Amino acid sequence: MNNTETNTKFKLTDFLIKQVIDLIINKDDTSLLNKFNDLHHADIAEVLEQLHFDQATYIIKLLESDKTSEVLMELDDDFREQILKNLSPKEIAKEIEELDTDDAADIISELPIDKQNKVISKIIDAEHKADIKELLEYDEDSAGGLMAKELVKVNENWTVTKCVKEMRIQASEVTRVHSIYVVDDKNKLVGRLSLKDLLVANTRSSIQSIYIAKVDSVNVNDEAESVANIMQKYDLEAIPVVDDENTLLGRITIDDIVDLIKEEAEKDYQLAAGILQDVDVDDTILQLSRARLPWLFLGLLGGIGAAIVMGTFDDILLKHQILFYFTPLIAAMAGNVGVQSSAIIVQGLVNDDIRGSVNNRLLKETFLSILNGAILAVILFLFIITWNPDEYLVALAISISLVIVIIVAGIIGTFIPLFLDKRGIDPAIATGPFITTSNDIFGILIYFYIAKLILPL
Repeated sequence: MNNTETNTKFKLTDFLIKQVIDLIINKDDTSLLNKFNDLHHADIAEVLEQLHFDQATYIIKLLESDKTSEVLMELDDDFREQILKNLSPKEIAKEIEELDTDDAADIISELPIDKQNKVISKIIDAEHKADIKELLEYDEDSAGGLMAKELVKVNENWTVTKCVKEMRIQASEVTRVHSIYVVDDKNKLVGRLSLKDLLVANTRSSIQSIYIAKVDSVNVNDEAESVANIMQKYDLEAIPVVDDENTLLGRITIDDIVDLIKEEAEKDYQLAAGILQDVDVDDTILQLSRARLPWLFLGLLGGIGAAIVMGTFDDILLKHQILFYFTPLIAAMAGNVGVQSSAIIVQGLVNDDIRGSVNNRLLKETFLSILNGAILAVILFLFIITWNPDEYLVALAISISLVIVIIVAGIIGTFIPLFLDKRGIDPAIATGPFITTSNDIFGILIYFYIAKLILPL
């Protein structure tokens, strides 16, 4: 059975988990090996995450490192951390030996400093060890922190025959050959090589005569998000990484970028929901509380602020009690419009799609808010006078308030993310309780102020 068939047919069931647990308890290693050897590493990871840490560790130690190293990379970060605690530095080093340098560096970086040094000292391959140590020196949110050292490169002065010979040697150490990079005698990146051009070229030809000089690259210190935007824009499967002298250092592949985008999306989603830290469902109550409480406290302050605002307009409320019934509607519309506007801007900032001046953005959002506000206000006006024909003036006040509230909420929702981005703050924080709370207060203030201007006391 090949891996493709396994992937399409694999299904995680309670019966399978029970079987695995029973085999572990009975130490039936032969049956366990038969059960896991034909599974894809992603499927094995899915099974292990349903087991206790000790049981998962038992499987990791039982299987060959060429498979379990990939399994470790598929595991949830917190689960992998627990597994690594159960492995000795020598056992972890054995897994590291099977991984590309970028994945190896990622795993080692998760270990305590003292254990990192012990693991690195147990790595036998000196070149692999040196490459990992180099990668650990880079900021994890930089191109250097994403790149792998494994790549295929050829010298511009080689002949096609020598090039093919050297590529065969290098390719044995590379999981996937996305591109062939061309360097000069000082290891400076000068271009890339087309496999088609290589195959049809005369064997005595020089690589210098057939390589493509145009090649996209990123600096080792570039921000990870910038690298992701470049690869997304130009549909690149891999991109070379160079230093300030244009020396070829490594490459970043699309799978690393996908992982980065997923992590950023999860982070932005949590920020939008008012969660300040990276947490998941398995974290402790204290960790979850610490992540959520600050924004909940902000919401509490916002509610108190709204109550204070309403208290200053008690005279108009006593005279026209119908205003009270529409207060939640005004607050909800303000919050919803603000979140919609900010979400669009944040998405544009993340995808690097924001073009033009801030004023143009605000003007566009203003016209959009006027259009939406006017449509909703007409519907609301007709509803109120149908419900209570004698309150046409109240209906007018509420409808006008709704239009202005929507306009203000749209402007705030547009401006705040742009402002935060200019200040180097993650704009995703604006799409959650921050915008909702601020717009609730502004919305209620505008609502009652306009009502007081229009309606008689």
